[in-house]
Amino acid sequence: MTTFSIDAARLLERLRELGQIGRDDNGMLVRLAGSDADKAGRDAFVAWIRSAGLEVAVDRIGNIFGIWKDHKNADDAPVLLGSHIDTVINAGIYDGCYGVLSGLAVIEALKAAGFVPARPIAVAAFTNEEGVRYAPDMMGSLVYAGGLPVEEALATAGTDGTMLGAELERIGYAGSEEPGFLKPYAYVELHIEQGPVLEREGVPIGAVENLQGISWQRITVEDEANHAGTTPMSMRRDAGHAAARVVTFLRDRARNANTPTVATVGCMSFEPNAINVIPSRATFTVDLRDPDEGRLQAEEAALASYLKGLAATEEVTISVERLARFEPVAFDRRIVELVEDAARKRGLASKRMTSGAGHDAQMIARVAPSAMIFVPSTGGISHNPHEHTPEADLVAGANILLDVVTRLAAE
Repeated sequence: MTTFSIDAARLLERLRELGQIGRDDNGMLVRLAGSDADKAGRDAFVAWIRSAGLEVAVDRIGNIFGIWKDHKNADDAPVLLGSHIDTVINAGIYDGCYGVLSGLAVIEALKAAGFVPARPIAVAAFTNEEGVRYAPDMMGSLVYAGGLPVEEALATAGTDGTMLGAELERIGYAGSEEPGFLKPYAYVELHIEQGPVLEREGVPIGAVENLQGISWQRITVEDEANHAGTTPMSMRRDAGHAAARVVTFLRDRARNANTPTVATVGCMSFEPNAINVIPSRATFTVDLRDPDEGRLQAEEAALASYLKGLAATEEVTISVERLARFEPVAFDRRIVELVEDAARKRGLASKRMTSGAGHDAQMIARVAPSAMIFVPSTGGISHNPHEHTPEADLVAGANILLDVVTRLAAE
């Protein structure tokens, strides 16, 4: 059994401190990628990296790394830990930040214990995981893994018209290292579950063995605007009604299926958006997820078929834009088993799980053996200021990460 643990008080205090960076006058937490608030959060993280005696490196997409190198193994592939510190709008304090700060806490604990790793250990904070200001999400890790050219990512226009590359320059985090300059031996990401399963089953540790595939699309329905009072129902070509039918179709299909498929319409807008005008345009997003690639493709095909039939019956024009598409990911079996073994040795129950949310780990899995550790989320709430995980669970998860890293870094 491991004879040392992370500094729980320091980890919890840093989570609280980082959780105050980016709050507005109303107390709302917002640290969008490339913003002034993001800079402030990054500055705090870099200061903690330096106080731990680690080397700081920043790549061209703005990913931040704190690297612990022993003089004998400086050129070996590192065990990489991490997550992200950018947030959604009106966020909680744990999503992403917990994994980054726990990774730093693990390195500090190993150094304090006199542990001599057989290879470097590094902690990363990846840029723009949430994808709120710049799309796609998980951008920093995607670029790092070679899935998106860095120049293309830097040229991405944000929802506010800014360019990511220019904003990284402005806040001082346009680094000089090429993305992927560190070739990981393994990658482990600790995260709150963001779902209700662990809490409901009373299990403190999730050993995440796979991650759902994600399909994001933007759908536009167009017809003609007309007067809401003078146009009979039988003579309408109503983009709003057609959009509503898609929402209902997706919900009914997912609820009636005996599969873990989920479908969400998260954004919708009408034009001209007037109370007394039949909408001439409806634009909305569709988020489809399933841990099986074949089922995900089947859901995409079912939606496409439905849209084709809907266009004909409603006499509207429907166009579809692909926003993002990620295949399901199977994590490294051996690392998953290390998570289970670490939990068992600390007297904690664990559960093999599927992640319903996207994470940086799914990108890093393209280039290195990877896995994730989950801890419970109270009420399954996340992307919300009420996001919460009990302190005991936060500390337990960080110690499991410590044990797994100790095993990997000794190899």
